[in-house]
Amino acid sequence: MSFKVAFIGAGSIGFTRGLLRDLMTVPAFRDIEVAFTDISARNLDMVTQLCQRDMQENGLNIQIQSTMDRREALKGARYVFCVIRVGGLEAFQLDVDIPLQYGVDQCVGDTLCAGGIMYGQRGIPVMMDICKDIREVAEPDCLLLNYANPMAMLTWACNQYGGVRTIGLCHGVQGGHHQIAQALGVPKEEVDIICAGINHQTWYIQVKHKGEDMTGKLLEAFEHHPEFSKTEKVRIDMLRRFGYYSTESNGHLSEYVPWYRKRPQEIEEWIDLGTWINGETGGYLRVCTEGRNWFETDFPNWMNDPAWVYASEHRSEEHGSYIIEGLETGRVYRGHFNVVNNGIIANLPDDCIIEAPGYADHNGISMPTVGNLPLGCAAVCNTSVSVQRLAVEAAIHGDDQLLRQAMMMDPLVGAVCNPKEIWQMADDMLIAQAEWLPQYSDAITSVKQRLASEQRVPVREGYKGAARLNVKTVDEMRQNRDEATKNAAEADKAKARPAAN
Repeated sequence: MSFKVAFIGAGSIGFTRGLLRDLMTVPAFRDIEVAFTDISARNLDMVTQLCQRDMQENGLNIQIQSTMDRREALKGARYVFCVIRVGGLEAFQLDVDIPLQYGVDQCVGDTLCAGGIMYGQRGIPVMMDICKDIREVAEPDCLLLNYANPMAMLTWACNQYGGVRTIGLCHGVQGGHHQIAQALGVPKEEVDIICAGINHQTWYIQVKHKGEDMTGKLLEAFEHHPEFSKTEKVRIDMLRRFGYYSTESNGHLSEYVPWYRKRPQEIEEWIDLGTWINGETGGYLRVCTEGRNWFETDFPNWMNDPAWVYASEHRSEEHGSYIIEGLETGRVYRGHFNVVNNGIIANLPDDCIIEAPGYADHNGISMPTVGNLPLGCAAVCNTSVSVQRLAVEAAIHGDDQLLRQAMMMDPLVGAVCNPKEIWQMADDMLIAQAEWLPQYSDAITSVKQRLASEQRVPVREGYKGAARLNVKTVDEMRQNRDEATKNAAEADKAKARPAAN
């Protein structure tokens, strides 16, 4: 069996190496073609060296096609993994730091809120270019497997405007599934779930253990769990008030809704600093920065470490390889996928991107009808969908009015800022990120002219947030190389979570 898989943004060590290992654990895929492409020659070269060494050590004769020419990488591809971060950590820093001056305190800022909205503005034009290349040089009906955030916005744009069949993939459902099993004190394999909603705001609307419905027992289980009762306070409170557990981590979830991060003095009541994912201000930016710095410094040692073993016991829970295996071999795979709704969830808009149970096999990707979400859960999702729709249309058309409206409609931004502050924050972010926003060139020129004569709204210059930790130096990371290497290599950087502080 031979076909071509291309990785765009292959210099992303955490995703690329792991996803490739997942694919290579499938015996039928030992003769596929693999192509890597990235805009960073250095990162592309390092990741290619590592992955090629892994291939050789596992006895495979596949020669990775590594190129900075994206069209060459995509030529003849049947599947494309997208793991890009447009603007890199430089733009990510702006997504976090500029909103902080206006009191918008984000843990991540890559899915919703001010940071996620701007991330979408940078990513969508690039995704449109990628889609154009796929249409022109890849296999007909090539499938784009998008792992890049903001997941829903990018997947929405690719399906509606890119002309490429696109499915969004995330590991949030699997992570929450593990937590639910731990809270109930039973093996994960014995817990069956149905999860539905939108990416990062998906709800476990049915939880069963050996046929018994456990959904109504989750609140007590989480409230009494010695770790989760301290690390998942936001998720537990949402469970308490809406009746269903949410997929996303405490830190992520806290920035998608208006209630938990709007007053600096209250933020620490809802978070835990044992690990970034529990709510640390700018936490994901910090660990990504540490991971990049460590990988670039320690790379020679990585090449001397043992190669990764391509064996089924090392296969991750990321959906991508299982979907391709299902489509190519007919082996049925059940997962949770991000697709255009089209009536799958009845009380969410048809055009939005939903996350729901699906199946992959020789017949394709099939999505059963979920029906209605519980009303409260649907209301939370619909608010975010409105923000996503505005942000997608703004990015496609370079419409800064729609961009500002997306910011105003965002739950946390709206809870913290008044309209004048939101308008000025959008101005600041447009100007600071101009190099990645070609569709806004005319708008940015107008903004600069207007700001030259307009009095600014006061901001909190240099404000670091309610719960910000310092980025570790390379010397500090050297004190625990195993931990530093794991952080740099992991796609899910907080899968193993330390106990609460």
